[in-house]
Amino acid sequence: MLTREKDPAMLESISHKTMMFEKNAFGTKNQELILEEPLSLRIDGNPYAVVMRTPGDEIYHAAGFFLSEGLVDHKDNFTTIGYCTEEGVNVVTATLQPERKSVVKDLLERRGFVSQTSCGICGKELIKDIYQIVKPVAEHLRLSIGDVGSCFAKLVDKQSLYKTTRGAHAAMILDRRLNPLSFAEDVGRHNALDKAIGRVFMEARLHESGLAVMSSRISYELVQKAARAGLEMIVALSRPTALAVELASRLNMTLACIDKGDSVMVFCGRDRFQ
Repeated sequence: MLTREKDPAMLESISHKTMMFEKNAFGTKNQELILEEPLSLRIDGNPYAVVMRTPGDEIYHAAGFFLSEGLVDHKDNFTTIGYCTEEGVNVVTATLQPERKSVVKDLLERRGFVSQTSCGICGKELIKDIYQIVKPVAEHLRLSIGDVGSCFAKLVDKQSLYKTTRGAHAAMILDRRLNPLSFAEDVGRHNALDKAIGRVFMEARLHESGLAVMSSRISYELVQKAARAGLEMIVALSRPTALAVELASRLNMTLACIDKGDSVMVFCGRDRFQ
């Protein structure tokens, strides 16, 4: 039996009566399950994408997504962006400034969004496609290897939804002094990063951002999103894919992950570590 929490602050999860086998017998316990629901993203009234996500931070989620797709470069490119609050309706609609609409005309008319993996396209073609909307990032950030563990400690401390459900990914954006600027949790790792980036983007603080910390592996989509936000580094719990490393190398980004114990693996962008 599933029951939605009445408290709006708890709409990220629902309670589920679970059978637990322990001590050679079945018993029952209530377990929180993370919510997963569709969100429709529209541009100028036209459908652009549908993503499966955990409810919450809808405006930031959409803003981060549209930034990663190359549809906007600044929050002022939006004329409006709003989330329908009617019960049972999950839609964010954005309208673009006329001059911006003319700039991204080809993106608006394409079939499928840039960060969507499609059948029949190889890795090199995909990177070429993404590279049209993403520029190499600057190089200002300098970290020590010990800073990686410190960043993860900050991420773990904020993961309340994961601690409740054991089913959430997390993303945190930090400035160059490693002060947190935003944090988000979601059923999808890409959604969590969109939400975290979107908040900083809409607050016009992307110029302060330095790196992203992720609870997941690093895929090429995460590299694309981080680079569009001008982030110099992603540090993550799990290792990146080969395509992610190839794209990050071309974009002058640093990818690193925690290995056994206090070890850190750096896959590209070694120069940012002192």
